[in-house]
Amino acid sequence: MVLGPGGSGISVVAAAGALRRDRGRNRARAPLARPDRHTLLITVDRLSPTPDLLGVFRMPGSSVAVSSGVHLLTLDRLESLEKTWAVFAELLTAGIRGAKTRLPVLATLAGIDAAELAALPGVEEFLLLRRIRDEATSGTWERIVVDLSGVADPYSLLRAPTILLQAIERLWPRHRRLAAAADTPMLAQLTAAVDAIAGDCDDIAELLTDPHVVAGHLVVAADARGAGALPRHLAIADLMGFPMRSIVVNRGVGAGAPVEVVVDDPHVAVSTVELAAAPLDRPARLRKLAVSLARPTDAARGSGDAEVRTVSGTGLDTVFEMSWEQRLPDPSRFDLGRSGDDLLVTVDGFRHAVRLPSVLRRCHVGKASWDGQRIRVRFTPDPAVWPRDRQA
Repeated sequence: MVLGPGGSGISVVAAAGALRRDRGRNRARAPLARPDRHTLLITVDRLSPTPDLLGVFRMPGSSVAVSSGVHLLTLDRLESLEKTWAVFAELLTAGIRGAKTRLPVLATLAGIDAAELAALPGVEEFLLLRRIRDEATSGTWERIVVDLSGVADPYSLLRAPTILLQAIERLWPRHRRLAAAADTPMLAQLTAAVDAIAGDCDDIAELLTDPHVVAGHLVVAADARGAGALPRHLAIADLMGFPMRSIVVNRGVGAGAPVEVVVDDPHVAVSTVELAAAPLDRPARLRKLAVSLARPTDAARGSGDAEVRTVSGTGLDTVFEMSWEQRLPDPSRFDLGRSGDDLLVTVDGFRHAVRLPSVLRRCHVGKASWDGQRIRVRFTPDPAVWPRDRQA
């Protein structure tokens, strides 16, 4: 996934990286069933300049061949929402027609317009990520490059499945969905559809933090603004457990004197893209940028690599500690809260829900500290829900 501040040349870097292959490593891999479909470049910006850069037609929702083995897929979030909701509404309408008794809740849901549904937090972003997940798990492509240009806050998009799942569970908790399906059989299809969406939310959230299959590439300008954006981006990646793999310094954009970018992280590589000698208006010129996007590794990051240990005590007197490596650009803007099974952590104005391990869900949250490298949060058992056989 290629992301970064607006104006840093994300689309150019993503397109150039998609056109370049690591041929040395590919020889060792098993041949694809469709060798003409090696790389899929996905852009989530309907106004993206990528089709013009690659010299292909803009066909939202359908992949277009760019060159041998490389295809482009442009996604339109509104179109994805309308198509998905149309199928869902058709399912509801069929349920209404087949019902022996009138169910007002089904009629109300079926009458909701897609434009109204868009107001539900995370819906549009979730559908985009679900389509990307489906392409990634289809077995058609060896590599997928996702261009997140045109997104005001890429991390808000990446956390959308978590936000949507929280909204679903608040509006219609799973235990109530199951009870409704048991009491009213005609609601079984509806509850199954909602459960499928909730399952997809969990699946996508897990996929985005899997360092074995996902690698993040942060593109910044080679100026003071680009260097200044790095601490916040890396801190949010730590918080989300997003596997940031490389920093791409684009010398073709930016204002003022060039600034050297240094990242003190053994798992994050730093590369440079030089100013192009000619307009980047065709694939051949993009290839000359020699952009190489590092592949995923198995190094988990931040909250995705959290550790839980017993500090002291036994039974109800046990003190647990959960910790992970976390950058804090401004320690005064760190905050902590609790919502159900999640730890709500705020870093530099960005809040993210960190899912607690099962043992800590039965505990009260205690003190939190930061030693300059790791966040450490203490927990103590909640007597009301702690297993009786473990209270002694």
